[in-house]
Amino acid sequence: MTFQTLTLITVLGLAGPWLAWRRSWHLPVILGELLAGIVFGTTGFGLLHPTDPTFTFLADVGFAVVMFVAGTHVPVRDASIRSALDKGVLRAVVVGVLAVLAGQGIAVWFDTGHGLLYAVLIASSSAAIALPIIDSQGLAGKPVLELTAQVAIADAAAVVALPLVIDPRNAGRAAIGAVLVTAAAIIVYFFLRWLEDSGIRHRLHKISEDRQFALELRVSLALLFALGALATRSHVSTASPWVWRWRPSASRGGSPGSSSPSATVSSRRCSSCGWARA
Repeated sequence: MTFQTLTLITVLGLAGPWLAWRRSWHLPVILGELLAGIVFGTTGFGLLHPTDPTFTFLADVGFAVVMFVAGTHVPVRDASIRSALDKGVLRAVVVGVLAVLAGQGIAVWFDTGHGLLYAVLIASSSAAIALPIIDSQGLAGKPVLELTAQVAIADAAAVVALPLVIDPRNAGRAAIGAVLVTAAAIIVYFFLRWLEDSGIRHRLHKISEDRQFALELRVSLALLFALGALATRSHVSTASPWVWRWRPSASRGGSPGSSSPSATVSSRRCSSCGWARA
């Protein structure tokens, strides 16, 4: 990663706002960004390489922030969210069941033996795409709230499930890591709640606003990255945007026509980052 590449990435990021400039077109900002990635990525000119570790890390940070912001938009303490969560969970479960059937069917059809992996990929809701579209279009209302809950639940479940299906031998370690990340997020929630109820946050906010310290932004990012670090350390975080390396498995006893994903996953996500708000 060089400053030239970073400059190119930043400039290409302007393709999203440029394409969505006219409100009458109703185009999401992320559409321009996707098109720019296709043109300058592997499919197009090949100037940007998704395997670059720094590039991947920037993508991880971006996705973590997207999930964090999406979580702050969900009014967890609002009574109206309960019905939305119920429907979101129900939809996510139904999609998950159908994904298992579809995944197993694909595995049998192509004789790969990776039915559960396909099921996780199908069941995930691509929050990195859906949530920015909802936000950029200013969509609101109960149906949107239900959809947001479904996407968040499906993606959180996929984040936990993916390392289990990729590396079943370390499933126990991944499960313990998920518990640790969830516990840490709950602790952060009650800590922030205490800061709010005690009036400390309000006083810090007043000083930060007067002196332009941006304390809330700094603290939010610190907490977000800390949860992400815990998730990475405990092997909970997984691929985003679902990129892995394929290699022949015949040398490990598999069928010559099959392949298996390597355990090295390119990106990381924290399943609890978006909910750590008081």
